[in-house]
Amino acid sequence: MRILIVLSGIAFLLLLAWLYKIFSHKIEFYSVGLDSKFTWSEISMLWKLGKDTTMNEPLSLFFSVKALSNCISQIIEAARKDGTENTPQVQYFLEKLYKLRTKIELATDRKRGIESSRTLDNNQKIRIVLKGSGLFASKIINNGSEITVSLPVQDGKVKLQPKKWEGKNISVYLWRKGDAGYVFDTKVVRTGLFYGMPVLFLQHSKNILRVQKRKSFRSECHIAAQLYIIKSKVTDYSTVETAPGYQCLIEDISSDGALVRIGGKGIANIQMKIQFELEGTLIIMYTVVRSVEYNATNNQSRLHLECIHLESAMRNAILSYVYKIIPEEEKNTEVALNELEKEDEDSQQDDEKEENAPPPENVDALAPPEDVEAALNDTKKVESDAEKSDEEKAKAEESKTGKDDADKSDAEKVEAEESKSGETGETDAE
Repeated sequence: MRILIVLSGIAFLLLLAWLYKIFSHKIEFYSVGLDSKFTWSEISMLWKLGKDTTMNEPLSLFFSVKALSNCISQIIEAARKDGTENTPQVQYFLEKLYKLRTKIELATDRKRGIESSRTLDNNQKIRIVLKGSGLFASKIINNGSEITVSLPVQDGKVKLQPKKWEGKNISVYLWRKGDAGYVFDTKVVRTGLFYGMPVLFLQHSKNILRVQKRKSFRSECHIAAQLYIIKSKVTDYSTVETAPGYQCLIEDISSDGALVRIGGKGIANIQMKIQFELEGTLIIMYTVVRSVEYNATNNQSRLHLECIHLESAMRNAILSYVYKIIPEEEKNTEVALNELEKEDEDSQQDDEKEENAPPPENVDALAPPEDVEAALNDTKKVESDAEKSDEEKAKAEESKTGKDDADKSDAEKVEAEESKSGETGETDAE
């Protein structure tokens, strides 16, 4: 009996091991999905999509931006076909997927962050802090055995001569586009000239620290929008403005805010509502102006807006624009239209080249329409006159020919008469 129990236990353990071996990937997938705050039904959908889009590696959805982007594209495309794209359930599901995508991409950025100043690019703009003298602007001219930077300036002017920089300990700040901010401490080894330009030579550093991590990703754009100052204490977030507001231009956008350009001098720390259309979706974003960059030369301001309220569907539309996640059907349409547009532009350029080409030598330029018509009439008249002239010439030729024939006939008659007269004279002499 004991042997039977032991054998049953072993068989049960073997069965569990076999089941775990078969379903281990699925168990791990559901475990990671639950940790990522997805519901059971959502995880089931992701598992099915993952099997279809990631070559039997569904778990990569939680670690690969590319795999997750393909998955989101399929969900959007299926929801559009079913007419459920704008339902709260679908939008909430997409919002969680976008949050996961942002988390993955930020984690990827942290892995590829710079660790040494030797990897910095030429023309990288930097800010230099010299203790007791303030903040200076500069840029990397050359990155070799030393970092060669342009002579630092304040407010566009050289405040410290090169000799005063020698041997100084400084802090260098820089911002990598699409990544984050970095800072490292170094020393000015010497000063000199680089292709005739006064420069500083800095020591390299392997201790570079990331000082700012992005909470969201931004995308450069060129979108016209309307701004409205929020004056009421109680705000109806569903209100769509129909009256014109302050015209502005969005220069970059994210789900957390935007950078806009307006005419005149902006004001910081006021609440504003920005309304615009993004790829067919109306976006209404409630924001607060965190900072203002005013340019007195052209009397324009750049407002840094921080989002304080944005509906889920609108947030997802912005994220889709930023991440450029487009369903396969729309991608094919976009590629086709772009190719057609390019062909049309090339054709128009060829036509314009032909129209604007200079006339060949000894050929007059085309005259205005009225002059062309007059010229055609003159041509017809000339042709008509030429035809008349040809007819007159033909008649004259015929007349001349007849006259010549008549003269010839008269000459023959005279000759015959003379010949006859000569014969008569010879007869009389005999």
